[in-house]
Amino acid sequence: MKPAPFKYIAAASLEHALSLKAEYGDDAKFLAGGQSLMPTMNFRLAQPAILIDLNRIESLGGIRPGDAGGARIGALTRYRNLERDAGFARMFPLIAEALPHIAHPQIRNRGTIGGNLSHADPASELPAIMLALGARFHIQTTKQTRSVEAPDFFLGALTTDLQPDEMLVEVELPLSKPRTGSCFMEVARRRGDFAIVGIAVMMTLGNQDECTHIRLTFCGVGETPIDASSAADHLIGSAPTEKAICDVAASVQAMIDPGGSVHATADYQRHVAGVLTERALQTAFQRARDGH
Repeated sequence: MKPAPFKYIAAASLEHALSLKAEYGDDAKFLAGGQSLMPTMNFRLAQPAILIDLNRIESLGGIRPGDAGGARIGALTRYRNLERDAGFARMFPLIAEALPHIAHPQIRNRGTIGGNLSHADPASELPAIMLALGARFHIQTTKQTRSVEAPDFFLGALTTDLQPDEMLVEVELPLSKPRTGSCFMEVARRRGDFAIVGIAVMMTLGNQDECTHIRLTFCGVGETPIDASSAADHLIGSAPTEKAICDVAASVQAMIDPGGSVHATADYQRHVAGVLTERALQTAFQRARDGH
């Protein structure tokens, strides 16, 4: 399997890369880690005329402090950089817990955060995690910059709000409130495979262990990452009981509409989503109480 012929250009700067994208539009693709793009090119599912290599643009990588706490992650930052940053792992334990589930070490060594999010595979873990964390995406062209909240960025399977002349340049993550517990879980056929169902939970507790805020998101059960937080609205204001958590799981099962696949029927995905909901909520609650 070989890609269709294309012209390769190594961009010398962000301005150079954006000017090329403005010139060629949809005929051009950005090459970052290439872990999603190159297989689709080899299968000729993607046939860009121009490939713009971003790897020389050092300013696009790295983790920086956010303006009001939290962090800003450059689009060219690789998974391995997040895995090896102990401070980042303490600040965002949800991401740290999910990273070992994402593909394999060889892919995490090359794969980039911006590339994954721009590809927008609904089975991928990272888009659902960004929803749970309340991420904001910073997008740039040669003429302007804009910001998009995570729910508005993912429009459909492999489809985002990015326009033909735009690049996702940075992801901004807010700092979690005190007494927030998180949990990521997934079920996959094999370690490193895309999840049949994956769940990300963020739960914040008050002084009496009452739930004050909750985010509940899924990957693998829809055309986009699914925000099912509304299924847990009735947990707000009280300490989550076992029955209340079971009720959330039932609401999630009624809310989602998985498509099924050769690996799992829709009914099986719905069942797994309910089981993971119970386990992840219980884990996040306990971690919030324990201060983890």
